[in-house]
Amino acid sequence: MEIIISMSLRVGVYLATTVIMIGLALFFITGNSGYPPDIFPRTANEMLTGIMQVKPAAITGAGLFLLILTPVFRVAASVVSFLLERDYLYTMITLIVLAVLLFSLVFGKNL
Repeated sequence: MEIIISMSLRVGVYLATTVIMIGLALFFITGNSGYPPDIFPRTANEMLTGIMQVKPAAITGAGLFLLILTPVFRVAASVVSFLLERDYLYTMITLIVLAVLLFSLVFGKNL
């Protein structure tokens, strides 16, 4: 299980890096972010719309979001691992950590 988790972390980082590099390359090729100055996609809907329209800022933001989700996936995989090991104390602790992470992702405030 640890090998699968470590491989998923590497794949997540590589995928996020690739998406960020694509967004940056598009930015340097086109010379703009696809948005007016001081505007950046902040919601999932804005980001998806921007990706469909091939806006560099939205693609770069999606890569950053993937990078944030990578350790969240690691915590979720740990829940499964602890359940398979029948270690219920660590399962509960990890579920609490996962709940806090998901809560902050969903309800976090933009600064």
